[in-house]
Amino acid sequence: MPTTPPAPADRAIALLHQLGATEITHPGGTLVAHLQRVRSRLAGWGARPALQLAGLCHAFYGTDGFPTALLSPDSRSDLAEAIGAEAEAIVYLYASCDRKATYPNLADAEGPFRDRFTGRLHTPEPQHRRDFAELSVANELDLARIDSAFREKWGPELLTLFTRFRPLLSEPAWSDCQAVLL
Repeated sequence: MPTTPPAPADRAIALLHQLGATEITHPGGTLVAHLQRVRSRLAGWGARPALQLAGLCHAFYGTDGFPTALLSPDSRSDLAEAIGAEAEAIVYLYASCDRKATYPNLADAEGPFRDRFTGRLHTPEPQHRRDFAELSVANELDLARIDSAFREKWGPELLTLFTRFRPLLSEPAWSDCQAVLL
């Protein structure tokens, strides 16, 4: 009897465990707990499966705000094998973002996106901008919901940022922004 291969989310969870994400402290518990909450938030908003997987894996290469990396960007093919090329591309886009250079113009169709790993500027397609914005909101809202001190300190700034991102956000994401940050 043939066995069914594990689903991409199961492969991602196994890889997270293998790489020690259960031992990395993060607001609200561990990194893996945070990643699972981000994935759940995206699922609750009706995000497509690739974006949900990216939510589960968004910290694999570290981020501009969380430098701890589980894999080097040189190992992109390993993550792509586990979760698929589309989800991995979203993870890379999220991880590679130089926030200071990119955030101000993300909602502009021609706004430059600076890759913090390479220093290169590029112009992501509209769907990639929407994915990035939704994932950013899901990530930050998880932190704001879990940690009242974080919400008090960063809530007004996040609301301003996400208001600029508004053209890129789904209605459920925007409603959640208002529910958590207002």
